[in-house]
Amino acid sequence: MARQGMAMALLVVVLAAGCWESASAAAMLSQLKPTLAVTASPTPNQVLHGGEDVITVTWSLNATAGTDAEYKKVKVSLCYAPVSQKGREWRKTHDDLKKDKTCQFKVTEQAYAATGTVEYRVALDIPTATYFVRAYALDASGTQVAYGQTLPGATFDVISITGVTTSIKVAAGVFSTFSIASLAFFFFIEKRKKNN
Repeated sequence: MARQGMAMALLVVVLAAGCWESASAAAMLSQLKPTLAVTASPTPNQVLHGGEDVITVTWSLNATAGTDAEYKKVKVSLCYAPVSQKGREWRKTHDDLKKDKTCQFKVTEQAYAATGTVEYRVALDIPTATYFVRAYALDASGTQVAYGQTLPGATFDVISITGVTTSIKVAAGVFSTFSIASLAFFFFIEKRKKNN
């Protein structure tokens, strides 16, 4: 009985410590300071194509932001614009960044510099939607401590590939023609056998 009590007490302590750690490490977007100025090369409402177009993202520390001593890394992501979140729960913004589904596509994560630039070729698996760019400053533990994003009017559209290439269309045409020809040939053979 004493062992069960001790095991139960140990389990409660471990669970409580895990809950306290996860609660203290959770970053909230509303509590982060917007200390990074972020710009992206696409013009407002520009249409980009997956696998073809390149985005140049630039970030810098705001002049009025104060110190950036705790910033160790910067993480830049493509984020769904509000218009592309409507009716899609899997893209919704959440204040708790562990639950946030807005910024699902990492552009880069690298050592922090007060100013930086990165070029990103739009990946082929990026869904068709309207996007903006957000950058997070991370501390030594990898927790978001500040952010910046492109202006609300600076959204751009990405059109993903359809997966239907010319070679697939040609193959479908050849196989369709072959199947119709085969059907006609065997129909003719069966008709001929009946007549004999």
